[in-house]
Amino acid sequence: MSKLYLLRHAKAGWALPGMRDFDRPLDASGLADAETIGAAMRARDYIPDLTLCSNAKRARQTLEGLAGHTDTGRVLFLDMLYSEDAASYLNLIRGNGGSGSLLVIGHNPMTEDLAIALSGDGDETARGMLNYGFPASGLAVVRFPGSLADAAQDTGYLEAFLTPADL
Repeated sequence: MSKLYLLRHAKAGWALPGMRDFDRPLDASGLADAETIGAAMRARDYIPDLTLCSNAKRARQTLEGLAGHTDTGRVLFLDMLYSEDAASYLNLIRGNGGSGSLLVIGHNPMTEDLAIALSGDGDETARGMLNYGFPASGLAVVRFPGSLADAAQDTGYLEAFLTPADL
């Protein structure tokens, strides 16, 4: 059995004039929400063996907020998590995931699209929450019967969907 944690970066502020979208930092509520999700992950024993994190500033800062409250395992920063689609996210997961657990800190719509596509079944409450969208700092926990290298559409079970507003 393996677990995939899909986390949308925390809430970022608007870009200042001349600032690239890639460089937008978290706002105050985003910093607090990242810490809240980190504490919730620790409390639920959602501890990844490996974290794949977008290299965008807001994703890196989300990781920093988590890391203050939980273990994030080994971390790889990837520019492609900023610009690629859900299919590319899945390829990264397959290439980096084994039988353990993997955290992906990325962006929408890729994170939401992937969580929905992979979750063929799941906890009724979690599925209902996910159907309302994937807010900043949202965390989908998808369980697979085998290795993440074999993850495919509809093969996962949505175990939980956490948002800071619900914690």
